[in-house]
Amino acid sequence: MTRMLGSDAILRALEAEAVEVMFGIPGGAILPTYDAIARGTTVRHVLARHEQGAGHMAEGYARASGKPGVAMATSGPGATNLVTPIADAWMDSTPLVAITGQVYSRLIGTDAFQETDATGITMPIVKHSWLVQDVRELPQVMKNAFHVARTGRPGPVLIDVAKDVQEAELDFHYPEAPDMPGWKPPTKVHERQIREAAKAIAEARQPIVYAGGGVLNADACAELLQLVETGGLPAVVTLMGKSCLPDSHPLNYGAPGMHGSKFANWALNKADLVIAVGSRFDDRVTGKVSAFAPGAKVIHFDIDAAEVGKIREADIPVVGPLKLALAQLTRDVKSIEAQVAKEGPWPSGR
Repeated sequence: MTRMLGSDAILRALEAEAVEVMFGIPGGAILPTYDAIARGTTVRHVLARHEQGAGHMAEGYARASGKPGVAMATSGPGATNLVTPIADAWMDSTPLVAITGQVYSRLIGTDAFQETDATGITMPIVKHSWLVQDVRELPQVMKNAFHVARTGRPGPVLIDVAKDVQEAELDFHYPEAPDMPGWKPPTKVHERQIREAAKAIAEARQPIVYAGGGVLNADACAELLQLVETGGLPAVVTLMGKSCLPDSHPLNYGAPGMHGSKFANWALNKADLVIAVGSRFDDRVTGKVSAFAPGAKVIHFDIDAAEVGKIREADIPVVGPLKLALAQLTRDVKSIEAQVAKEGPWPSGR
């Protein structure tokens, strides 16, 4: 253990999480942490001109690197200026760790200068948030925050740190594991649901894959490509999912919806089976939901159970890590193809 200030502990935690760069603007309630930056850290700080810009820069870094982006701001207007990028990260499932300064603990609730309820304001647009008023809690909070941001469906988290916590001393030890008994994102998929999905694909005459940003977040692009090629499945790819399947691939029909092509939408709406992978049936894609692929059964793969069946009912719901789910589905599709080759065409198959 090493004796240090809370502000230095924040930086040591970022280093332990392999953070390479953070984006932010100094201000009164976060100044102790900026003093710690001046004392030395391996994390490069990029000075933005506005906290909203810092948040969007952190988002861009996260999207490009696959690692959580880190944005830092002071209390009051600094925290409220982060609301837009936090909301954007929430909608786009981008891992973002927002660290904001807060007024002294003794002043919280008194409407002190530049005091805002950052955790309350952002509650609907974060996966989880913490208000730290005890410096001893800081290392575990940092560990938990990064764990939540990057596991399950990625997204933003907020750590609001009182100024006196940044100035207080602690014996620093960074925990090896998160401590969140209630946070249990799925780590496996239901094998029977995968078999049902493979059977539905084999029986369909005009199936189509509808791939979204969840494929990129799950690092499941190779598995998606293997599924598409194994099953000879045409696919449409949303704007958030762009690059999860090569644009040049003959089975990639392009983007669906209002920003897509006529033939991509035609293929979707004439399909008898839609295999939704990491996509959420956004209104920019579906338009009038009742008129979207009206004759199709739906298989919906997603890490987030709340998305499955939220907009379009799923005939075969599959909740779990997409990388694992797609790999298992491809194996089952291959197994059926081998059976067909041995015993003859699959009943009603294409």
